[in-house]
Amino acid sequence: MPLYHFQALNADGVALSGELSAQSEREAARLLERRGLSVVALHAGGGRALPQGRRRERRLHTGDIILALHELSTLLNSGVGLAEAVSAQVRSAHHPRLLQAFEGMSAGLRQGQPFSQVLGASGLPLPEYVGTLVRSGEKAGLLGRALSDAVAQMEYDRAVRGEVRQALTYPAILVLAGLGAVVMMFTFVVPKFAALLKRADDLPFLAWAVLNTGMLAREYFWLVLLLVGVAAAGLVRALRNPITVARWYEKLERVPVLGTWRVESETAAWARILATLLGNRVPLMEALGLAQAGVRAPGRRARLEEASRTVRNGGTLADALEEQGTLTATGYNLVRVGERSGELPAMLQSLARMCEESGRTRMKQFLALLEPIAILLIGSMIGVIMIGIILAITSANDIAV
Repeated sequence: MPLYHFQALNADGVALSGELSAQSEREAARLLERRGLSVVALHAGGGRALPQGRRRERRLHTGDIILALHELSTLLNSGVGLAEAVSAQVRSAHHPRLLQAFEGMSAGLRQGQPFSQVLGASGLPLPEYVGTLVRSGEKAGLLGRALSDAVAQMEYDRAVRGEVRQALTYPAILVLAGLGAVVMMFTFVVPKFAALLKRADDLPFLAWAVLNTGMLAREYFWLVLLLVGVAAAGLVRALRNPITVARWYEKLERVPVLGTWRVESETAAWARILATLLGNRVPLMEALGLAQAGVRAPGRRARLEEASRTVRNGGTLADALEEQGTLTATGYNLVRVGERSGELPAMLQSLARMCEESGRTRMKQFLALLEPIAILLIGSMIGVIMIGIILAITSANDIAV
């Protein structure tokens, strides 16, 4: 049933607003009049109407999607029918784009389309494994459980990204502040000494380099800013290019400490997705394809694809992974035990938890090294500038005052 948003006045002249379901706009107005309300504005569609100057729609975040799908899975697991649960989401206070998506899903369900189809056609930015889990849940009659597992995996992915972002915030601020201090010194502090010491004889190379760099930075200040802006824009553009990011991840795996952490993090994500898919009765080959699609490093993804081909040709998963060198010895043993006992999803979950804990330890080690290294580098740069200035002062034998 369509949803209408209304603004009205009661008998005391107090302004009220809200939403109600009705077959048509005329019926909605009639229902409001029966309540003793004078209709001021009435329009179709969920979501609250905003004043003309506040109609900017905020960006749809992953958290909004997770919350909506979590509510939907809770309703389904509580015994609420699918069509009724989706209709209830239309009446919730979600993001306008989510409301539009749920309206489209509700209409598709009324036409007899399966939920997996209407979810895929909703246009929501969902990981590929969500659709596969939903399809498997429909076939097994466990749609609520499959949707809950998909939400749990999305929450895990979001938590990992949040942890990494939060962990790198302080070092990033430290580095940016230090670079800003260096630029300010070169641009405003060093040129003052260079102007006083421009007649000094036999300056040491370090003093000459520092003073001339400061003079150049002062003379071409806007050019320096332009180059910094271009570099920042290039970095942002590179980060938005999946191919470039994948290559960086590949190179990152060769870095001590940080590379091991990246490998363990990707292994944990791969194992968790594969365990979730297999636990929801997704065929092994399809589950392997979806799990390896989430791996970012091209080389590791290629090795997992080779392992999948070996499994398709009749080999065991543990032997195929060991042949390609994708896991640790403990990981191979867990997968092998899971295959022999028929508890592969549980063993993969254990592998994921083990890699997660090890990855967190590696990340703490990396951060413990990163902060002093950043301080040392920034301090060294500022120290070099100060030493250059001091050398210039002490080497000035004949300064015109």
